[in-house]
Parts: sequence; structure tokens; C-alpha cells
Amino acid sequence: MKKKANKKTGEVSRRDFIKTTAVVSLAAMGVSTNRIFAAGSGKIRVGLIGCGGRGNGALSNCLAAGKHIGREMEVVGTADWFKSRAEGAGKRHKVPEERCFYGADAYKKLLKTNIDVVCIATSPNFRPVHFEAAVKAGKNVFMEKPVAVDPPGGRKIIEAGELAKRKGLGVVAGTQRRHQRGYRRNAYAIKRGAIGKILGGCVWWCGGALWYKRKNPNESDADYLVRNWVSFTEMSGDHIVEQHVHNLDVANWFIGHPPDNALGFGGRARRKTGDQFDFHSIDLDYGDGCRIHSMCRQINGTDGRVSEFFAGTEGTTWGGGRLESKKNIDVPDFPEHGGPYVQEHVDLLNSILKGEPLNEARNVAEATLTAIMGRISTYTGKLIRWKDMMEKKDSPWYNLTCKPSAKDFEEGDVKAPPDDVAAIPGRA
Repeated sequence: MKKKANKKTGEVSRRDFIKTTAVVSLAAMGVSTNRIFAAGSGKIRVGLIGCGGRGNGALSNCLAAGKHIGREMEVVGTADWFKSRAEGAGKRHKVPEERCFYGADAYKKLLKTNIDVVCIATSPNFRPVHFEAAVKAGKNVFMEKPVAVDPPGGRKIIEAGELAKRKGLGVVAGTQRRHQRGYRRNAYAIKRGAIGKILGGCVWWCGGALWYKRKNPNESDADYLVRNWVSFTEMSGDHIVEQHVHNLDVANWFIGHPPDNALGFGGRARRKTGDQFDFHSIDLDYGDGCRIHSMCRQINGTDGRVSEFFAGTEGTTWGGGRLESKKNIDVPDFPEHGGPYVQEHVDLLNSILKGEPLNEARNVAEATLTAIMGRISTYTGKLIRWKDMMEKKDSPWYNLTCKPSAKDFEEGDVKAPPDDVAAIPGRA
């Protein structure tokens, strides 16, 4: 590689030397040169994996973020299990049909295109594989929560997140409360002792049932599971993982670490399809005298609450709402452009352009694993420890894998679990 000479002295300038060295170092690490281009004045090129409702929403949020940072955005390609979804999303953003990929390997084809940032919004069972592939391809990533359905998947996210750090890639997850003004203000205050040591609290995601699909007579098991993913633990992780992960993430964030163990119960009585529970109720032990009650349900006709409450030695707080404290702590304001769903993309893109990429892989993986730990406890009636999933390789929970897996979908070996058959803990 030739070095650019200084016009006056004929020598390489310090700025050009640093720029050239940086390019060489990034290339050696396997970082896509798309990132270097994105840091210039051209378009930021975006791809979408998972073209359902949330995927299209995430893509729209990403494009809106470009306006807030003054950069032009271009959707380069789309990928989905279903052809109609891939092409539908592509048509909305004027993507040529040849770059609208579909099928089990669609994500691989998209990652070969010239993109700077990829939004991953497939169902949670696919996310560990898709995230790892994106990082290895040198792409900056926005991925929806949760990021796994079982302990091996959660650990894979953490491992790929560390690789992203080494490559200098940005990673932001769909835990938008971490980018929301009220939550950020309270997190700032709590970190500086506003409510003292957190001793306990409650986190809730209580609402109605989501949509569901009946299996068509000529439909393959794979297509049925992808269409009806919110009903099956193997696809979504159960609603404690798919929805309640938000509130559990706030608990981990405010307390500063995931819980030591979980003991809970749950059940199923009203669901129409799939194998998930209707409700979960869990005691989370964070150690050092701190316990959090986790409650979530999806039952129509019941009262709803989606929130968090924490009590400490010096005060209390409601998630991103009212904070009462004995201390007077000066808390700065935090920007929020277009709401938290847009702000998380603003933060990702700004961090990339500044050369200080955010990396939220571990945070979202630990929140997901907290929910998985709770689900395993409610399904089995057992006390499940964090180290059972993360450290003890001889534990029955360390390698607990939901089947069919993402690999099964790619290999064409998909057998749907039976509808209306769920876990029953204990014995009569």
C-alpha cells in the first residue's frame, strides 16, 4: 500500500500515517471497510433480517435516526424466511428483487452485500446464529430483544459480542429503556446513591394474549413455527423471555448485575396454541439481601401492568418514573430524539461515527438469560442458579437446548412440538 506524501515535504504526514495504519489494523482484524466508509460523508447502508412487524418497525426507526444525525440512509437488502415478506419490505424501500432474499439461508446472502449496519429482527431462536454471522461478516448490528431461547444461545451472544468488541463493531439491542430519558436519568441517580443500596422490588409485564395462528393442512412444520413463533417456547423463549425481558433488564441494570438464582411457579390454562405458560411468578435472589419479585402474564380480561419498582435504603423509584430520595443529586438531562425506539438507533449510529462503538451484547444476553433462568424454574419447579447455566458444565441446565434449533431449520429437519402440551412441574 502506497503512503500519501506530504506535498510540501514529500514525507508522510502524521494524520495520513494514522489513517493508513488504522485501515490496515482494521482490515487485519476482519473489520469491514464499510464501517470506514460509513464514517465519511456518504450514505449509511442498511440491511434487514426478519421482515415481520417488528423488523419493519426497527428498520423505520433506523432510517428515522439517520435524519436526526444528518446522514442519508439507504436500504440495500432484505432477508426473511418467507419470500412475500422479504419482497414486501424491499418494495417499500425500493430494493431490487435480486437483493430480497428468502429461505433459511437468506441471512447469509444478505450479509454478503455491501451494508454498514444490519437490523436483526427474526424470532429469538435464530438470533444467536444470525448475530454471530453478522459479527464475523464485519457488520454493525442492531438486534431485537430477546436474543436467545436457551442457555447455550445466550452464551453464544456474549461470545460473539466480545468478538464484536475486538473488531470495533457497534452492537445495540432492542432494550430501548436503556436509551429512554426517564430511565437513563434514574439509572444515573441510582448509580450515585440516590436510593442507596437496593434491597428489593417488583417487576411486571402483565397484559393480554398475543395473536396466534392455526396450522394450515398443507403447511410445513417449519412454516407453521415461523408464522406462529409467539406461541412456542422453542421459537420465542416463552413470553417471560420475549416480553418480560425488558423489565428484568431494568432490574439487572439498576442493581448492577444479574441474579444469583431463581425460584418460581407458573401455569397454562387459556392459551389456544403452542406450549407456553399463561403466567410466571418468580423470586429472584440478587444476593447481599436483595430480592426482586418478577411477575408476568398473558391473559385477556385481566388488569395490566408493565413497570418496575425498587426500594433502597435511601429511597424508592418507579422504573423510569418518580424517584424519591433523601439525597439531593444533580441529574443531567438526556437526549431523546423521536422517542426511545429511534434514540437507540441514534446512539448506535453516533457511536460508530465517533469511533467509540456501543456494545450492548452482554447486557441483553444477561437479561435474556435471567428470563430463561426464571422460565426453567417455573417449568421444572426447581431452584435454578446462574452458575448452573453459565459455569457448571455438568449441570443439566448448562447445555439445555430448545429443539428444533436454528440449525435444524437450515438443515430442513423441523418437527413442530405438539400444540397445547406444556411443562408440568413436580408430581401428584
